[in-house]
Amino acid sequence: MTDNILSSLINKTVLHNGLTVISENIPGYRSVSVGLWIKSGSRYESLDEMGLAHFIEHMLFKGTSNRDALQIASELEKYGGSINAFTGKEETCFYAHILDTHLKKAVDVLADMICNSLFKAKDIAMEKQVVLEEIGSVQDSPEEHVFDIFQEKVFPHNPLGYPILGYSENVTEINRDKILQFFNKFYKPDNIIISAAGKVNHNELVELVTHSFNLSGKAHNNGLIEATAERNLEFILNKNLNQSHICIGGQAVSYFDEKRFDLIALNTYLGAGLSSILFQVLREELGYVYSVYSFLDFYKDTGIIGFYLGTDPKNKNHAIERLYQELKKVVDKKLNEQSISILKEQMKGSFFLSLESTFKRMSRLAKNEIYHKKFISYDDLIDSINHISAESVHNAAELYLTQESLNIVSITPGWN
Repeated sequence: MTDNILSSLINKTVLHNGLTVISENIPGYRSVSVGLWIKSGSRYESLDEMGLAHFIEHMLFKGTSNRDALQIASELEKYGGSINAFTGKEETCFYAHILDTHLKKAVDVLADMICNSLFKAKDIAMEKQVVLEEIGSVQDSPEEHVFDIFQEKVFPHNPLGYPILGYSENVTEINRDKILQFFNKFYKPDNIIISAAGKVNHNELVELVTHSFNLSGKAHNNGLIEATAERNLEFILNKNLNQSHICIGGQAVSYFDEKRFDLIALNTYLGAGLSSILFQVLREELGYVYSVYSFLDFYKDTGIIGFYLGTDPKNKNHAIERLYQELKKVVDKKLNEQSISILKEQMKGSFFLSLESTFKRMSRLAKNEIYHKKFISYDDLIDSINHISAESVHNAAELYLTQESLNIVSITPGWN
């Protein structure tokens, strides 16, 4: 299937109230993934609002003027479908996966949650306990908790460093007035994208959304506070554990920077998969770690590239030292053309395999709109991958992978 054919199946409509509807019809599919995206996440919170974006995500499942919590949960499941949500740093998403014959029901449920949620005091009190349990669960899982601490230390005193769940003391102070104030600020039609991929007729989807989403007003988005990452910081949290959990990383580029493709190549080479250099050296060859991988996040004004290590404390320093050695190799010397060619094929293969998921396609449509205000064609994306070179990857390594530019955050055995 050529890119022109694929692109012809993608449609976008902006409704009179500012709400954007995007869809991609995929021939041969029977299912549809539909997502309701709010262009706001934890990064849009003030210090006093910390944890609200995530808390509201929970509350929208608690009941509306038309459905109670069980009805929201079961409405699509009884047809074999599913409904869920997540809160990110820069967006919040509510999504459903259903057969195409039940798209109307999915849109109706999502619209009901956004337009008619009640935010009852008793539900708020109950959900506080649920979120406090969630926070406790993360803090009891050092392999998760270390990422929150890493983000907080790398972006101190900035909303990008806030934990998405908030802190216990913030959640305890949440009340209905705070919820409504935040909700009314961001949950407006000009701040919402409805994205769908699968067996979907765009005109029918637009009609469903127009009928169901009786929203008005404009979002009060004050923009983002620019974030600059720390460099060469080290932080250690001692806890009663058996393993050390380590994040090493630093600032990368934004969603809008073409160098992000060079960083994706480096991420793939260093720590994405069992054949990656760090997995092969640190685990398979030396046995220093049980778990090792790299990670990469892009935001509107910056990004993060980093590495996670899970290791026995006696191997901690050895593992960190060897990781830096492997990074130094790509900083000091260009990868050969064969390695670059393999990386390009890995990136293309990963991308095209992701297109078999209606959820991934739906998410890509929405994120293209959030960050680029347009659909980035498949040909354009492949062209960006093809432009990667040994020189461009080496330049990215020199900029973002020197030891002096990276930070170390670890949770390690011991007592405070």
